[in-house]
Amino acid sequence: MVQSLNTKVDLTIDATAFTGLTDYGTIMIGDKGFEFYNSRDSKKFIQIPWDEVDQVIASVMFKGKWIPRYAIKTKKNGTFTFSSKEPKKVLRAVREYVDPAHMVQSLSFFDVIKRGFMAIGKKKS
Repeated sequence: MVQSLNTKVDLTIDATAFTGLTDYGTIMIGDKGFEFYNSRDSKKFIQIPWDEVDQVIASVMFKGKWIPRYAIKTKKNGTFTFSSKEPKKVLRAVREYVDPAHMVQSLSFFDVIKRGFMAIGKKKS
């Protein structure tokens, strides 16, 4: 069995991790870090200490009414994407441990398209 990083757990919620294939499990947010444990295979887990978190990126739709997924960008190991039943609860719990200045919104669909057209215009010049 895997040893947890946390000594105190603030939130436990069912979630999905998008790591190649989707993994279903549980997210635990505590005083030492963010943890995801797979419900079927105990060997598949993700543990991210709070000092390793660089940014928390939320995909916000319909002016904040719906958050389909969020990602945690680490300093060394890349970005981990998650989805949960109540993402606002998760992000509020994460905000207690991560500086709110490091919590950002991802680009919308139209922002990505606009940047693509602007990049094409700059390449021709």
